Amino acid sequence: MKRLFLMLLLAACQEQAAQVTDPVALTPDAVGYYCQMNLLEHPGPKAQAHLEGLPGAPLFFSQVRDLVAYLRAPEQSHRVLAVWVNDMAAPGATWETPGATNWIDARTAHYVVGAEIEGGMGAPEFVPFSDIAAARAFAARHGGQVMSLQAIPDALVTLAAPDTAEDADWQRRLQDLSRQTGG
Repeated sequence: MKRLFLMLLLAACQEQAAQVTDPVALTPDAVGYYCQMNLLEHPGPKAQAHLEGLPGAPLFFSQVRDLVAYLRAPEQSHRVLAVWVNDMAAPGATWETPGATNWIDARTAHYVVGAEIEGGMGAPEFVPFSDIAAARAFAARHGGQVMSLQAIPDALVTLAAPDTAEDADWQRRLQDLSRQTGG
């Protein structure tokens, strides 16, 4: 009997505690994973991903679209345990101040995709809502379609940069930069 008790005790000690993946409030210290810029300085909804083995230190994203790109990237350094996005249907949430604590599960949110409004980094945004009626109302005002995270087409996640080959000013600036750097 003692032996069984010791074996159970040893097994219990070896069990790993489940990692807490609750959303973390935005603070002035929160910076975007890709841009390394302060999130509070940019409008539009934000996102965070909690990775296995990195408790309490989520990756923050300046735009929800950036989170979706991260999730769909072919390689990850750690397993993604939870993803959270600002709920733009939350009381007080505005485009300029989407909120610091109004997080919803990104996997169950309703997204307005293709709206005529830019995210915090100036790119198209996927606007998250907990309430489908609020998402539909936003789409009616700003354009776009309401869809689930899984339904967002890959082609919209990784939009190509604008074609600048025909942009004479861009070509001139590129040549000036090359001359300045000796290139």
